[in-house]
Amino acid sequence: MDVTATADELLTRVGRGDQRAFEELYGQVSGPVYGLVRRVLRDPAQSEEVTQEVLLELWRTAARYDRDRGGALSWVLTLAHRRAVDRVRSVRAAGEREERVARRAGTPAFDQVAEEVESGLERDWVRRCLGRLTDLQRQAVTLAYYDGYTYREVARRLSVPLGTVKTRMRDGLLRLRSCLDGASA
Repeated sequence: MDVTATADELLTRVGRGDQRAFEELYGQVSGPVYGLVRRVLRDPAQSEEVTQEVLLELWRTAARYDRDRGGALSWVLTLAHRRAVDRVRSVRAAGEREERVARRAGTPAFDQVAEEVESGLERDWVRRCLGRLTDLQRQAVTLAYYDGYTYREVARRLSVPLGTVKTRMRDGLLRLRSCLDGASA
């Protein structure tokens, strides 16, 4: 496996059915794809789901990629943006359908105030738990999960070895999980 393969080269190989190239490409693009989708959707669970859909679509449609029309990362991010926007439209349409049905039935579709309060409480818990991480762990987690950088990009941005980033991420995510599990108990 070519360690220095560009996304363009990898995507071309994926288009020919090369699974190893897909694994490497996945590692290069999954962070930026998640970051873009997360910025559009804002919901982490839906963002993860749409990211997986995009990466599956990437595997299925890689043969359509044309190097002459642009770079691989741009092509992949275009797929991601389209899929994220489609999800927003779908969710909006479903909400509008629920509202119409509720109006006809004379009942509210959902308790908007309770929904907003719950969402605010969850954000506060995440912020508190992030505050319990070391500065180094918080930087790595924020760059990877909120800004969409890959581990390699995080390492470059923080000027630390890749192994150090992986360790910070693992330790930080374990501490976050423990803190958030305590919040839901």
